[in-house]
Amino acid sequence: MPPHKGHEFLCNFAAEQVEYLTILVCSLPDEPIDGNLRYKWMTKMFPNCNVRHCNKVLPQVPEDHPDFWDIWKKVINLYHPEPLDVIFASESYGARLAKDQNCKFVPCDLARSAFNVSGTAIRNDPHGKWDYIPNVVKPYYSRRVCIVGVESTGKTTLGRDLADYYDGVFLPEYGRTYTEFFGPDVNATDMKNIVNGHLASRKAIEKSGYKLIIEDTDPVLSAVWSDMLTGQRDPWFDLFDDYADLYLLCDIDLDWVDDGTRYFSEDEDRKRFHEKIIAELQKRNIPYTLISGKGSARLHCAEQALKKLK
Repeated sequence: MPPHKGHEFLCNFAAEQVEYLTILVCSLPDEPIDGNLRYKWMTKMFPNCNVRHCNKVLPQVPEDHPDFWDIWKKVINLYHPEPLDVIFASESYGARLAKDQNCKFVPCDLARSAFNVSGTAIRNDPHGKWDYIPNVVKPYYSRRVCIVGVESTGKTTLGRDLADYYDGVFLPEYGRTYTEFFGPDVNATDMKNIVNGHLASRKAIEKSGYKLIIEDTDPVLSAVWSDMLTGQRDPWFDLFDDYADLYLLCDIDLDWVDDGTRYFSEDEDRKRFHEKIIAELQKRNIPYTLISGKGSARLHCAEQALKKLK
């Protein structure tokens, strides 16, 4: 665990040779990756196969139990009651399993020559083994940085610079897309639509398999926007807890610039908005780093904060 390119190769290798393939995902309750999640990954990766999940506590090696092979024979029969024609595995134990099932054993890359990787290696250094992780699994290991702040504090510029520097992807503020098309007058329903658009954008971009996603604004900041623009917020906002791994709060030390879609130009309003953002982050117990300075100083400040990401 997690599923990696070696597992993917094994399953595709098997699927090329049979009409009906069962993939058995086995998990234990104390494993570092939840078995149900691994099962969901495999069903997405192999929608045309019979993916089954066994979460029984079972011996892992013959030394664990005197009836090891008999136990596993019964498990296989439970999840695939029909007679087996062939068993595929990338481990030599597949031969013994096939013998017990009175069927053929077909080994696949026992030497790991095609994909020299293991689940342990990926868990220890997922970004270093990124190319071995299937796209459906990558969002589990990707890191999200969210840039928040009032208008005209350099969020877009900073986000693009960070994405370029770290070879990540920048997710622009969906609220701007929404208001540029539908107009600047928004109500509580519009705010919820904006949030839905942001979340859909993030889910869509996660599927592209980037290690780092830089988000300009998220539902935490949108909740404050809703307070400022409409005087209320949808109760959903207070239930949201899918927070980014790191929050960067842009300081109000940059000059206000009118780009045609600004709402709060007065210094007093900007300060009040800024303080509300801080209060929202603190209320949710979200750690954040204040990003101050102009030009390269702002980028350097953000780069120092990103060093905290594991």
